[in-house]
Parts: sequence; C-alpha cells; structure tokens
Amino acid sequence: MPNRAAIARAAVIVGGLLATTGPGAATLAERFSASFRHPAIEYGTRPRTDRVAQLNERLRTGEASLAFDSRRGFLPAVLDALDVPVESQALVFSKTSLQSEFIGPDNPRAIYFTDDIAVAWIRGAPALELAALDPRQGVMLYALSQRRRARGFQRPQACLECHVSDATLGLPGLAVGSAVIDPEGVPYVSIPVDQRTPISSRWGGWYVTGNTGLGPHVGNTVATDPDEPMLLEDDANFNLPTVEDRFDTSDYLTPYSDIAALMVLEHQTHMTNLLIRTGWEFRVAAYEGRASRGLFRTPGTVDGNATPRAAGGDDDTLPAAVRALVDYMLFVDESPLTDRMTGTAGFEAAFEARGPFDRLGRTLREIDLDTRLFRYPCSYMIYTAAFEALPADAKDAVYRRLWQVLSGADRDSRYEHLTRGDRQAIVEILRDTKPDLPGYFGGIVRQGSAQ
Repeated sequence: MPNRAAIARAAVIVGGLLATTGPGAATLAERFSASFRHPAIEYGTRPRTDRVAQLNERLRTGEASLAFDSRRGFLPAVLDALDVPVESQALVFSKTSLQSEFIGPDNPRAIYFTDDIAVAWIRGAPALELAALDPRQGVMLYALSQRRRARGFQRPQACLECHVSDATLGLPGLAVGSAVIDPEGVPYVSIPVDQRTPISSRWGGWYVTGNTGLGPHVGNTVATDPDEPMLLEDDANFNLPTVEDRFDTSDYLTPYSDIAALMVLEHQTHMTNLLIRTGWEFRVAAYEGRASRGLFRTPGTVDGNATPRAAGGDDDTLPAAVRALVDYMLFVDESPLTDRMTGTAGFEAAFEARGPFDRLGRTLREIDLDTRLFRYPCSYMIYTAAFEALPADAKDAVYRRLWQVLSGADRDSRYEHLTRGDRQAIVEILRDTKPDLPGYFGGIVRQGSAQ
C-alpha cells in the first residue's frame, strides 16, 4: 500500500489539477442543506419506483426472469432487461468499489449506463453493482449476487459510505473520479471529475479508447515510482483503438472504454446529483413552510424577457440550487476540448438514437466532441423521469431560469458561450420535444451579452 509521505506528495497534483479543489468538490453552500433522513425525504424508507425496483418486483412475482451466463453471470440479462447499451462500456481499474480486491489494471471494473441506470461488473467478483435514479428518492444502490439461484436485488447499506460525500453534494449520489494509482490499482489520491474538469486531468485510473486527438490526458497509465507517485503523459497511452493489448478482454462484452461514453458519464453523474438536490431542497422547504413559489418570476411580464431576479426573501437556498442546476444544464464553465475526439465503440450512434427529435431531426443527444461535448449545449437529462418528478414550484423555477438565459434576458458574460444560434436551436428543440414547456418559450430569443 502507498505510504503516507507518498500520498502527501501525490495529493499535490493529479494531472495538473489540485486534488483538494477539484470542480466536482462541493462547498458547504452547495451541499444539500438537510439530511437525507429528513421527514420530507426519508431516503431509506419511502417507496421506490426506480427501474431496478420495478424489475425486482417482476422477478418476485415470476413475470420476469434473468438468464445466467457461465462467464459473466447475470450481466447480459440485466443489461437487456434494463435496456442499457453495451456500447456504453467504460473500464476503470482503480480499486474504488466494495469489491476492490477483484479490481486492477489486468481486471478492470466494467460500467454500463443509461440516463437512469448504471451497472458495474467485475470479472470474478461475487456480485453485480447497480445504481438506479428513482424519480423522487434519488440514487438507489443495489447488488445482485452472481450465483445462479440469486434471490433478487439487495440494497447494501455499506454503499453509502462512498456514495455520500462532497462530490455528491452531501446526498446519496454518483461521482466519477480521476486517481493516481499504483501498478496494482491502489489509489494514492483521487479528484472528482465532471464536464468542468480540464481534459489533461481526466481519466486517471481509467482505460480510454478512441481518437482523443493531440491533447494530453492521464488515462491508461499508472504511477510506477512509489516515492514520486504521478501519472505521466505518454504518447503510447493516447488514441488507443481498443484495450486488447492491455489485458485479457475475452470475458468482456466489448474491447472498448469509449471516450464519448466516458465524457457523457462525467456530465451525467453531476447532473444527477444536481437534479436530486434541487427536488429535495424544494420538498424540505415545503415541509418547513418556507416560501418556494415565484422564484425567477419577473413582475409585470408574461414571457420573462425582462431583467431577471430571484424572489424568495433572504433564503437563497432554493434560488442557488436552481441557478446551479440550470448553469450546469447549459454547460457553463465546460472545459474546452483540446482537440477533435471520436469514439470507436458505436456509443455516439446508440446514444443519439434514443432522441427525442424535433421536426428538423435535431436532438439534445447529438454528440459533437469537436470543441465541446454536445452540438446543442443543453442537457438531455431534462427528459428524465427525475426532472419530470420535480416539485411543481421547482420545475416552474427551473423553466423560468432556463428561459431567462436562453432568451437572452440575462446578459451575464458567463453565458457568452451560448451563441444566439445555440440558444435559438435549443429553444426550438425543447418546443417540439417537451410537452409541458411553458408558453413563454414561444417568445423572442434575443442577442446575448457578447454576440
């Protein structure tokens, strides 16, 4: 195991980014303001309707069954039952799991995901690990025994030891990290990663396949000097077509850890936490009798095109949660790509095919990977059941804030990455694909601050 002095040195730098100030690390003000055991939330006891819970009920009643594969256990059957694409496979070899003793560079953990489900498989490990986004109750964590006669999905309480942290905004959530690790996969130090993290600091402890361009990153490598543990940039670790020459991939569903899938996963994990936090803050406020109506409503206007402001008195908890959610949805502070990137596992096509599409065939899922992640910088997570399940006051506030930015009413320079063409396209796509979109989204999209 790494010694204390080595850990201290590794904590100084991870691929050029300070480990203690990573963009995914929440400040006290950004953390969920209450406990997930609060009477308005009751995370551990309220009924669940997430898709794993639904599948578990169908298994219990005999309406569904899962075929057992001699090499991969229930993995193929679970992916099929939950409609999780194989193309989403991402491979992490840092020992950051309850089953960490099975993980290493020669036996990485395979993660498969869709908007509301993540499934993790480790060759030889006794259980599949799953995370499911419940529309109201947030991220639910499950395990499925890899025994032929398994009795359905269980909820290990130990999962919360890692899944409640600053990186998850202080609630049961999800996080992606970039770690300095030794040749066995043991991490010296890790930072949280999302769309704001510089590319040069991403993917420590992960395999990365596809065309990643000329820009450096710290994927596909380990720290070989225990006295100076650092991940060094190496041309041999860039632009890998597959990982077949790195370890025995014969039991894995694909030989890829796709760059496009990794970047979408990084966006999605923090977006998931922000969605949960926003809904929970409004539920707690309603329970405690605090005002939650009228946020970002501009008196005297119908379409919200006047100078924006946040109502709600002296309590900024709710407006701050909404601002943070909308800013992230619109990719404020997204780290620019250092070069054109292209996945090679077919993930882009599988992801984009899920739509929905507007009358011109456009979708928020269209991946760019030229200068930014998406062609239209507004999160596809706006279509999730978790977004739809936001309390009415929360959804109203999010829509109003979203319109203030997209319409050009808020001319703050932090939104200058959104050209008028970007904002117009996003509004048009939302008009065609969001049935509950408020009527004021039919208003005029104005010129932005620096456009």
